[in-house]
Amino acid sequence: MTDLIPLSNKTLDRIPIPHPTYDRSQLTPGIVHIGVGNFHRAHQAWYLHRLMEQGRAHDWAILGAGVRPYDAAMRERLLAQDCLTTLIALDPGSVSAEVIGPMIDYLPIEEDHGALIAAMADPATRIVALTVTESGYFVDPVTKGFDEANPEIQHDAAHPDAPRTAFGAMVKALRLRRAAGIGPFTGLSCDNLQGNGAILRQTVVSLARLSDPELAEWIDAMGSFPNSMVDCIAPATGPTERALCADLGIADAAPVTHETFRQWVIEDDFCAGRPDWDKVGATFSDDVHAYETMKIRILNAGHQVLANAGELLGLETIADCMADPLVRGLFARVQAEEITPTVHPVPGTTPQAYAELITARFANPRIVDTTRRVAFDGSARHTGFVLPILRDQLARGGSVTGLALVEALWARMCAGHREDGSEIAANDPAWDELNAAALAARDRPMAWLEQARLYGDLKDQPAFAEAFAGWLQALWAEGTTAALTRYVGPDQRAAQGGG
Repeated sequence: MTDLIPLSNKTLDRIPIPHPTYDRSQLTPGIVHIGVGNFHRAHQAWYLHRLMEQGRAHDWAILGAGVRPYDAAMRERLLAQDCLTTLIALDPGSVSAEVIGPMIDYLPIEEDHGALIAAMADPATRIVALTVTESGYFVDPVTKGFDEANPEIQHDAAHPDAPRTAFGAMVKALRLRRAAGIGPFTGLSCDNLQGNGAILRQTVVSLARLSDPELAEWIDAMGSFPNSMVDCIAPATGPTERALCADLGIADAAPVTHETFRQWVIEDDFCAGRPDWDKVGATFSDDVHAYETMKIRILNAGHQVLANAGELLGLETIADCMADPLVRGLFARVQAEEITPTVHPVPGTTPQAYAELITARFANPRIVDTTRRVAFDGSARHTGFVLPILRDQLARGGSVTGLALVEALWARMCAGHREDGSEIAANDPAWDELNAAALAARDRPMAWLEQARLYGDLKDQPAFAEAFAGWLQALWAEGTTAALTRYVGPDQRAAQGGG
């Protein structure tokens, strides 16, 4: 193999794929983004790169940021290559790639978040965006209210000048802006949460209120927290992804692979201005909720339908799950009978058409999205994505048979071993608690539903609780394949490509 070209500003003219044509030395920051993972770089950063290629938004460059010690490794990798990223788009029939450069620095990872707070307090920062995972917003999974009792929140409330959380850092920066006579920045959540802007507002304002009620009122009255819906599958980077980049002749320590589909729907509510993302394919809408509901229920809940069954059967990727007749049959039937009936159309598509699109996207074998990644943090993802559908189905008198099986598969997975006896390693912040409940539920299924922080009163809903108990008993007594065969049925299994 020929020597690889190291990615940097100095080598851009030698890079053999499309790369920034704008002068990166002339970019100035306007956005601080907390949580610089693959999704952010394949999605929000890509939209900004497209604007910059048009000669726009050169004063909206990104300062990357993190609040956890493990973020330091990503910072080191990106700074070594001037915060450039190689994006590799994977269609079933083709591969394309480009280098993007809208991020111009990555702030130091510090225990006191000093550099982050200073950057957010700077008048040049007009947007603070976040991708910190669904479980990172300190929301009670049942009530959806602010989790004031969380120890990290309690610390930040008692020590507002020495915060530990990203939200504590945001509150301190907003306090500094107010004291300096500067208006607030817009807080922009880019995580998969229904009403993510409203949730971000709840977290920031509620935390501020614990230490400074007047500041909280100012933030609530003057600040903006637009809701947004984000969509692009960007798997974790490993040796395979780095090898794809090397095949292009580029040495990139943190390349990103992604599907070609992207969608971003945003409320146009920015108190300090914004880039013209709509010029490059984003949609500004007053009805983000409808788009969010369609995406979160069909795609995100759909991921959970697949991932736990896939883990139990040893299917390594989501594409492998879709290639398995039984798991694909589970996905198709739950979508048709229990998920899409709870979703309304949006401009340009119906729930059924969107489900067909998601089916094709999930089946893309080039996207190596592991079942383990998708199954991670089920305690946030099931409560956020699956259980609201289940509650809606119960309220309308609809079927919950398939969703009960989905929850039973999660409970069975959390017992910690696959059908072949291999171990399923801890894969949730609350794994110990989930594992104990899952093992107890082997003999007494209700032990799983008695986790009130997850299920609330659902254990008292006979249509769900009885179906769940039946499926969990079947999973333990007969195995995953037999339970899925019973649900999918021979006719549907054949329709999905099975024998």
